[in-house]
Amino acid sequence: MDVSSSSWLVIALALAGANLPFFNDKLLALVSLKPAADGAARRKPLAVRLLEMVVMYFIVGALALALESRIGNAFSHTWEFYAITGCLFVVLAYPGFVVRYLRKRRH
Repeated sequence: MDVSSSSWLVIALALAGANLPFFNDKLLALVSLKPAADGAARRKPLAVRLLEMVVMYFIVGALALALESRIGNAFSHTWEFYAITGCLFVVLAYPGFVVRYLRKRRH
């Protein structure tokens, strides 16, 4: 895999990973939450969604580091790199946040 295609792969994974917590009610899209007492499906609170987003940031970061190491020597990253990529991850999560919390639902 060349540099260009692996870069686009990381961007696509970041976009999917940032929005994944907002588009489903399973924990990390794998584990169903316990149903509520009345039998209805339980919805994840915002704090859990944000925590999932942080976990997905580290998962995507690990995959990006693996791809970078596969291409050649991995660069050293300082705190500025992590601050910028964290902010970018939050920006990429905006569409999922809008769909989940800001869009009006018609019944």
